[in-house]
Amino acid sequence: MLENIRLSLQGIWSHKMRSFLTMLGIIIGIAAIIAIVSTIQGTNEQIKQNLIGSGTNAVGISLYRGNYQVDMTYDEVPESIPLITEEVRQQILDLKEVKDVTLYTSREGYSAVYRLDSSLSGGSIVGADTHFLSVYGYQVYKGRNFDAQDYKLHRKVVLIDDTAANSLFPEDDPVGQTIEIKSEPFTVIGLIQLDDDFQPVINSEQDYYTYMDNDDAGLVVIPDAAWAIIYNFDAHQEVGIKAVSTDAMTDAGKKAADILNEAAGLSTTSSQATVTEAEMDQEGEGESSGTSNYQYKAEDLLEQAKELQNLSQSTNQMLVWIASISLLVGGIGVMNIMLVSVTERTREIGLKKAIGAQKGRILGQFLTEAAVLTSLGGIIGVALGYLLAKIIATLNGTISVISVPAVVISVVFSMLIGIIFGLLPSIKAANLKPIDALRFE
Repeated sequence: MLENIRLSLQGIWSHKMRSFLTMLGIIIGIAAIIAIVSTIQGTNEQIKQNLIGSGTNAVGISLYRGNYQVDMTYDEVPESIPLITEEVRQQILDLKEVKDVTLYTSREGYSAVYRLDSSLSGGSIVGADTHFLSVYGYQVYKGRNFDAQDYKLHRKVVLIDDTAANSLFPEDDPVGQTIEIKSEPFTVIGLIQLDDDFQPVINSEQDYYTYMDNDDAGLVVIPDAAWAIIYNFDAHQEVGIKAVSTDAMTDAGKKAADILNEAAGLSTTSSQATVTEAEMDQEGEGESSGTSNYQYKAEDLLEQAKELQNLSQSTNQMLVWIASISLLVGGIGVMNIMLVSVTERTREIGLKKAIGAQKGRILGQFLTEAAVLTSLGGIIGVALGYLLAKIIATLNGTISVISVPAVVISVVFSMLIGIIFGLLPSIKAANLKPIDALRFE
């Protein structure tokens, strides 16, 4: 085998231009497949990161009534739902899929946040514990964060994001100034923003509407200890968990929701029920304080990402098949050049057979030469495909993800092409009669 490989490399080197042109179809096909697969995987990874946040892996768990999330802007306080205790929080934190847990309350901020004549249009007001910012990937980039005394003394202090700051303080530095939340004065102690690692990549207007949500209308965060100052106790708690990895998010959310439902005495089977809007209205009129229709549910952003990824799956598969056509063309080119090689080396074959070379030896030599030729084309194609994937990712502003299985399969497939398309010329060479081969001019 090693001798056959050495002879194959010598033959390829002695006809460098012809060998390169023969490999060109294989090179282009493999490079196209590697570039397409890498671009597809990079796009899918970008979708996942845009929706989920690379590194945050945050999952929100909210209280639902039937199929609708409880919204305190419109709904009554679910008095029968108990507060989430520290013991329950610790049970969630003990899950192997969970890295951190935050308990918080939230409201939509319509007509609730003012500064002089300016108001915050929309956005959210959050009563946060000490874990909220880290779970959701926020950092204080100016001013300070909440400290223990803010919680202990129920201080009226607030953190705001850039959107809220631009709306309320278009020309002034917000830190140290006062805003009103439900007519109560709060001092701005810091500005927050998402960590750069957690920002979605927005390349188009469609991306903006796909990935950005209502948080871009402004975020106002106060200590949860001060929540009762503006909303009394008219709120239910929400839970945010930070999973150990992106792939663990779905399981982490489901397990945490099960713990919350069990602690609150809520049926875990009700989450599978489908309730129509008319039924919701009827239930709302006569059973507002019951627990039978309430359920903690976790958002499944990973599933949303998969749905977006599947939208282009058929197109992606078509592109791979189109690129594979060039491999077929390359294989035909290999067959053609091997037939030429057999014709050129007819006398050599006859001489070898005359001195005792077996049919299998001749067959193996030409099959090895075809396999080596296409394997070299496959390796060059992989390198070119890797380079193309990097260039495409750079131009599109996306992530380049090189698929190791695609690389291995491509090289093995190119070798198989050499064997399959080299089989006919090899059989022709092996079946030559020595006397006829020696007489060939």
